[in-house]
Amino acid sequence: MTETESVIQHGLIDQVRVLTWNVQHAAASRTHQQAGWLAAADPHEVLVLTEVAAGESGVLLAQLLRGFGYTVHLPDAGDDKYRVLMACRTGVLDVVSDTGVDFLPHRCVAARIQLPQAEIGVLGLYVPSRGPQHQRNVAKRAFQEAVTAALPGVSDRLTVTGPVVITGDLNVVEPGHDPQYAVFGGWEYDFYRSFIAAGFTDAFRVCHPEGMDYSWFGRTCGNGRRNGYRFDHTFITATHASTVRECHYLHGIRENGLSDHAAMTLTADL
Repeated sequence: MTETESVIQHGLIDQVRVLTWNVQHAAASRTHQQAGWLAAADPHEVLVLTEVAAGESGVLLAQLLRGFGYTVHLPDAGDDKYRVLMACRTGVLDVVSDTGVDFLPHRCVAARIQLPQAEIGVLGLYVPSRGPQHQRNVAKRAFQEAVTAALPGVSDRLTVTGPVVITGDLNVVEPGHDPQYAVFGGWEYDFYRSFIAAGFTDAFRVCHPEGMDYSWFGRTCGNGRRNGYRFDHTFITATHASTVRECHYLHGIRENGLSDHAAMTLTADL
């Protein structure tokens, strides 16, 4: 399909929807189910998928999405197990190779999205987990530091006329998260704050100034309950915060076992 045909098929749009989802390094059978859900769900202009496997199932996911009409960018993961996949079904995906993040660059994917009547920038992130005991937090901290250093220059690198959206699984909770967890250090809360300091706004908090929701749940505790964590986040340039119309989690795909994470969806006016 040519760019012109894509515009004709999808028509002009006055809103953009961006979905992020940790697909939990799915095996082939679950990858088919995930791609089917993504294609059948309410259409999103942009997908940012995290914890995409470095091996064949990651390639399969990209192939399936292309078969459903998406343009897909899937970087090589090198020696890492995981990477970020970005895709769009409306408009043109223009990958930006220089994100400013040199450490685990396949976990930081950026693109300009040329929509029929607007241009937005999207940065997809997948922060490493804490890692094995002998290297606890080494990769996580190094990646967060690299992203923090790059954030102030993100908008200049993307050079778009519309909003810049940063989204993905940050493996960190916000300051003031309820409940509080002793495992998170001050440097991790500082990572969350670095987005605000760089001129971005937490889109979820634009729509939900108070209260909590969770994108991932831990093991069952002694009281039979599972602790919730708001690990997956979406930020938008603060100057475009007023354009945010919806930002929430989609729990059905977590509850039915398609992943251990809920997806997160953002709708913003153009």
